[in-house]
Amino acid sequence: MRRVITYGTFDLLHYGHINLLKRAKALGDYLIVALSTDEFNSLMKGKHTYFSYEQRKQLLEAIRYVDLVIPEETWEQKRSDMHEYHVDTFAIGDDWEGKFDFLKEEGVNVVYLPRTPEISTTQIKESLHKKD
Repeated sequence: MRRVITYGTFDLLHYGHINLLKRAKALGDYLIVALSTDEFNSLMKGKHTYFSYEQRKQLLEAIRYVDLVIPEETWEQKRSDMHEYHVDTFAIGDDWEGKFDFLKEEGVNVVYLPRTPEISTTQIKESLHKKD
């Protein structure tokens, strides 16, 4: 079984997220999503989400491409996740191009997937803010 992992916040879930998850799942047989916790988003990423971790987790678990959702609590856990979950492929959006190449040293295939250009959570938030 080929295992794939991806990481993200997945707030205000939209079709760009679905496209990413579908393409990530196509790279293997089992897709793990490491979902940023509320604390990690706030303290390390400087982000505040609309939906809580538990709500975002519930949404992801309802998507047919996702087999397992785990918490992302630190930047450093990626290396240990590769071993703990026996990951073959690490997939993430191409706006992170080159940032996770160090995982290749762990024997993991690293794939940067193109984003869906016309949609993003930031774009949705900005659009909603303009309507206020």
